Amino acid sequence: MLLPALFLVYQAFFGGLGRDPVKALEHELGQWALKLIIAGLAITPLRRFAGVNLIRFRRAVGLMAFAYVCLHFAVWLFLDVQIWSQIWADIVKRPYVTIGFAAFVLLIPLAVTSNNWSIRKMGPAWRKLHKLVYVAAVLGGVHYIWLVKGIQIEPLVYMAIIVGLLALRLRWPKRATA
Repeated sequence: MLLPALFLVYQAFFGGLGRDPVKALEHELGQWALKLIIAGLAITPLRRFAGVNLIRFRRAVGLMAFAYVCLHFAVWLFLDVQIWSQIWADIVKRPYVTIGFAAFVLLIPLAVTSNNWSIRKMGPAWRKLHKLVYVAAVLGGVHYIWLVKGIQIEPLVYMAIIVGLLALRLRWPKRATA
């Protein structure tokens, strides 16, 4: 899961990120974060509907997603904005930044409590807390949709996948058969 980040660093050093390497790096890291969040969301439906059990990898996938979100945020913070007084103004003024920042903030307690000690100490509350990933995933999808200029298919596909994976988690009432 680190290979995309290493490849992006390689591209950054050798001019493979185009005319605006900071924006390209920022966007690529954000996309990888969203891909990993989607991969994490897909683990339970894969087990339930396809019998593929990847539960033991879910924590690693989630933590890597958070790492990519942190890298995405760091590139925005240190390489893109660079003016510390402008950071909060951007978060407040630009809705796509506000939504992205909200998703980032929601992921922090999930990353901090993604360890065996927290699971034991928190008990059933741990599961409830970690359902925040659903909200963070939707916010991440909205962030991506609002970020791009105009209507583009790729962010909409990401959002459709997120909504679909969340819909698979719904428990539908069983209908009575006659």
